[in-house]
Amino acid sequence: MNPMTNVKNVLKLSERELGGNSKTSWHDQYKDSAWVFVGGLPYDLTEGDVICVFSQYGEIVNINLVRDKATGKSKGYSFLCYEDQRSTILAVDNLNGIKILGRTIRVDHCEQYRAPNADMSKIDEVTAAVRIGGCAPTVPDIKIEPTIKQELEIKEKTKDRKRKKEKKSKKKKKKKSRSSDSDSSD
Repeated sequence: MNPMTNVKNVLKLSERELGGNSKTSWHDQYKDSAWVFVGGLPYDLTEGDVICVFSQYGEIVNINLVRDKATGKSKGYSFLCYEDQRSTILAVDNLNGIKILGRTIRVDHCEQYRAPNADMSKIDEVTAAVRIGGCAPTVPDIKIEPTIKQELEIKEKTKDRKRKKEKKSKKKKKKKSRSSDSDSSD
């Protein structure tokens, strides 16, 4: 099918969904995949250029800009993986059919895409570390022992709460005794 026809079909689906009272979205079929296909890219774009355009709808955790093995030049299509699947819906709805450097791009969901297994011996150490550990920042697990000052503050707060409860209970007792005294005098 002609790529422009695909773009128009996806746009029609989105318009029909917005105009109608459909309870489910056509995007629901792809709820288990955070991958997006991008076709019609200008051949001189790099991975960084594609990330700049598509990261406005979410954090991109993986990109596969398909290149010719002999020349290393882009073939004009790519696969992107977002950190959150909901970002794929935004990207498909908002970026499908836009023009980049005079070329209309096609953005669509990928239901069962798997990233290619790259030969780890041919890549540098930094890339290998990113592929193994991911690119998202990690928060170290640090157990902080409370200081003596913090422990004292916690103890004071609990004592204050106990005092307040005792005062409230005394007030209630006084009110009950007053009401019972007034009832007995009648």
